[in-house]
Amino acid sequence: MNTLIYSELQDSDLFSLLLIRHFERLLLTLFGEGKLHGTTHTCLGQEYIPVSLSTLFTEYDFLFSHHRGHGHYLARFRDPASLLAEIMGRTGALCNGIGGSQHLFRDHYLSTGVQGENLPVAVGVALHAKREERGGIAVVYLGDGTWGEGTTYEALNIAQLWQVPLLVVVENNGIAQSTPTSIQMAGTIEERVRAFHIDYVKVTSLDIPTIRTEVAPRIHHVRTLCAPLVIEFVTHRLGPHSKGDDTRDQETLRAIQENDWYGLYQRRFPDQLERIEQDVRHELADVIAQVEQRPLVQWSCTDE
Repeated sequence: MNTLIYSELQDSDLFSLLLIRHFERLLLTLFGEGKLHGTTHTCLGQEYIPVSLSTLFTEYDFLFSHHRGHGHYLARFRDPASLLAEIMGRTGALCNGIGGSQHLFRDHYLSTGVQGENLPVAVGVALHAKREERGGIAVVYLGDGTWGEGTTYEALNIAQLWQVPLLVVVENNGIAQSTPTSIQMAGTIEERVRAFHIDYVKVTSLDIPTIRTEVAPRIHHVRTLCAPLVIEFVTHRLGPHSKGDDTRDQETLRAIQENDWYGLYQRRFPDQLERIEQDVRHELADVIAQVEQRPLVQWSCTDE
């Protein structure tokens, strides 16, 4: 038996997991039908990371996401309608259809498709949170590919020197776009983090209660001690970098599929998963039916 998952989840956590999973699959379907424009990057396989962390954040925490960030948004707000409207460019869109899939802003939440852009900004936000003394922290989601950006190291250096409440969540899925991390990164992320004397923890489990138990006291220290922390999740993405640019061989993809949280959980708790999955499917069916009926966002440029 694979022991990466062994705990039955609360219905709310499983709902969030399945909402993200089926939302991402919905986007791929809509792309295939020609109903979306631009690009999108799904987080299939990585959904458990933001769901695990979501209950450990407060309203004072500012979350910074990246190009593969739909799961981060849905775990934070559980509002698929505004996100789908944004991606489809329909009225009611989160950012009036301008941000699309990657560039979102809402209530202490900001995402960008620019590699390495968010971390320096997050250090400034963390410094502000420290001065406010309300217990807020800045949280930044990064992929392993962003460790090839110089701004990452400049930001970590300042974060440690200034001792700011900064949490860096690394979703290390072992591949940067189509380049395996093993052939583009010398050393490890842990070694690079510890070079700055920053606290570090590695998470290999897929089990949400286990993850929360492990990282909750560490995040509490970020709040109370105002010191940076890096949590590295060893994870996998099921899909390609974007929509059709997957260069991994079939054996690798098969191994990833066999260790996907969805299949592991389905085998252990099939009745609960089927029950919650029906609710998720019904909700998303209503969402897509409503959003598709809305008119497209109309933009105009006027001189003031």
